[in-house]
Amino acid sequence: MQSSMPDTNGIALVVLLATASIVIFDGWKLFRANRDIPTLGTFPNGGMAWESQMEQEFVRNITMIGSVVVMMVVPWFLAERSGTNIAWVIVFDILLALHSVWLITPKRYAVTRDALWVDGFRVDWSRLWWSGWKGGSSITLQRKGWWRLAPLPLGGNSTDLESAALRIDAILANQWDELMEILSEEE
Repeated sequence: MQSSMPDTNGIALVVLLATASIVIFDGWKLFRANRDIPTLGTFPNGGMAWESQMEQEFVRNITMIGSVVVMMVVPWFLAERSGTNIAWVIVFDILLALHSVWLITPKRYAVTRDALWVDGFRVDWSRLWWSGWKGGSSITLQRKGWWRLAPLPLGGNSTDLESAALRIDAILANQWDELMEILSEEE
């Protein structure tokens, strides 16, 4: 009885198309964020926007970068055994390397009363929770319903993160108006 391997080129093509669509979409959202958040600083309505630096994004995404490196290495161990053409593996690695560049590219973030803008996406506050910020190099929120499997970190310098954390606390504690009064008195 002879076992037959599935068509590895067909499978590789499907994997590459899926990977390419994710990388292209993420890149498009990243560069579109500059249009979605055209102004940095404090907004008249109390919200704020800021931009991170490359080093901050590296720290913010270190675990994802580690995962991408693993995804780049593992196919090399499997390609020969499965009969997959090495060209597919090279293209896959190029796509993942481009995705790594997106991960460390400086990002624009915004916090408003209604939503958080992160990685080119608008996320309603009702979809997020967090346990506060105790300082550090990033703020991490969680997506409701995902437990700890979908962290949403925000990068930036300590001043921006402190201002964002203050607003996030007020939003999630339903004390936005009180915070706006305090901030207007300080000006």
